[in-house]
Amino acid sequence: MRKAIKPIFNLGAVMMAALSFVGCQGNMSISAASSLPDTDTLEVDSIVGLSDLKLEDTVKNQKGYLTERWRNPIQVPVDTLNPISKDSLDRFVRMERRRVRDSVRQELNKLPKHVYFTFDDGPLIGSSAIDSIAKAKNIKINVFLVGRHANISKRLKRDFQRYKDNALVECYNHSYTHAGNRFTTFYSNPVSAYEDFEKNELDLELTHKIVRLPGRNIWIYDDVRRIDLKSGASTADMLYTNGYKIYGWDVEWRIHGASGIPVQPVNEIYTRIRNYMDNKSSMEPNNVVLLMHDDMFQSKKGQQLLSSLIDTIQTTTDYKFEFIRDYPFRY
Repeated sequence: MRKAIKPIFNLGAVMMAALSFVGCQGNMSISAASSLPDTDTLEVDSIVGLSDLKLEDTVKNQKGYLTERWRNPIQVPVDTLNPISKDSLDRFVRMERRRVRDSVRQELNKLPKHVYFTFDDGPLIGSSAIDSIAKAKNIKINVFLVGRHANISKRLKRDFQRYKDNALVECYNHSYTHAGNRFTTFYSNPVSAYEDFEKNELDLELTHKIVRLPGRNIWIYDDVRRIDLKSGASTADMLYTNGYKIYGWDVEWRIHGASGIPVQPVNEIYTRIRNYMDNKSSMEPNNVVLLMHDDMFQSKKGQQLLSSLIDTIQTTTDYKFEFIRDYPFRY
């Protein structure tokens, strides 16, 4: 018995296709792509009609339309009166995927682009410099704080207060203990881990229910769930169920804190941000999240590198520095 794809429209021998598209995100899949059924062959005398398909890719006005077109999988309902060979249909789908994604990319490139500078593990030596640079450059930044660090010394407590008093800085939750840097053990007890985040929120009086998990690049928000390591999944799900959003990162910058020597030079990080933005390969098109750590900027050298990166972005792009609470901007 020949298997066929269930038709949605049946207008005699006319085949109609409705296409929407999914963005490529490395090894990450936000939603599972539909696939054609296995079949020995979907016979057809010819592929006449494929080139005549009118596949709507005009830009709609509703919010998130372009993002949806970029992310969603291709679905091709086919009239079974004129089935096509699977190879022919696969070739056609690949061609149309490329064509429509190019069209969507061009439209997205005309729209605002957003970059999120995020700093983890503060307050630490380096936090006060980050705070000062944000003020000097007049940019919004995001700090994911560890409560235990804020209570280590008067200096760090003062630096934490500087963050809270700066309108250009928003403070978010990175756990109270930073998992004691024993991440697998920490996440093996999701209830205890959840309580650690809850303690951090209460102790630091955090007003936004936004979390980044220590040692994990996990995203759970709105219609997105992306897990990098399963050992953090249960904790992340518990947080999300209780009203938190969990954000990871697209690009990470590393600098040796004490020396200020970068693992990646400024130009490399700038280029990576540009590539993610131009290729639409970040978690959300036109939105790029950069991860850094407070202790990277304890030296003058490190501080100069941060200032240089900000200057380069401000002088060569039209990117807007944003708070992570506004993530993502969808078009």
